[in-house]
Amino acid sequence: MTMKPGLRKFALTAHVTSSVGWLGTVIAYLALAIATQTCQDTQTVRACWIAMELTGWYVIVPLALASLLTGLVMSLGTPWGLFRHYWVLFKLLLTILSTIVLLLHMSLVSSLAGVATKTNSADLGRLPSELFHPGAGLLVLLVIVILSVYKPRGMTRYGWRKQQEQCKVSKQ
Repeated sequence: MTMKPGLRKFALTAHVTSSVGWLGTVIAYLALAIATQTCQDTQTVRACWIAMELTGWYVIVPLALASLLTGLVMSLGTPWGLFRHYWVLFKLLLTILSTIVLLLHMSLVSSLAGVATKTNSADLGRLPSELFHPGAGLLVLLVIVILSVYKPRGMTRYGWRKQQEQCKVSKQ
């Protein structure tokens, strides 16, 4: 089922907005994670951990879920389809994987933020580095952006079959 142009533009706007927002907040989260590793001021480190928890739960997680949902709506409501092209399928899989990893990782972030608020200044330096997850997440999100912009060729078997069926129908 193909969406009408007005609805498609609205859905596309929602998808691009949530996806770009997700990317931007991951960059902000990465800046906070860098600050926890490089800053010497105890209050700043503590504040960064609290900000990372709040940013994660109240901004990154909702934007990730919105991006996933709007991406599904866009793929099901446009000729690109969900299973017709490999690039759409890879975007979906990467988005699902990223969202799952994010949701699983946020409980650790909450625990570490709790430790940061209760720990004295000498022990704050013993908290683990939080650079890997946002760094890897940023790379995955950039791959998703690249797939969206370049749309590499390659149809799935399902896509080829659907294309052949449409050609037969249009010839009749």
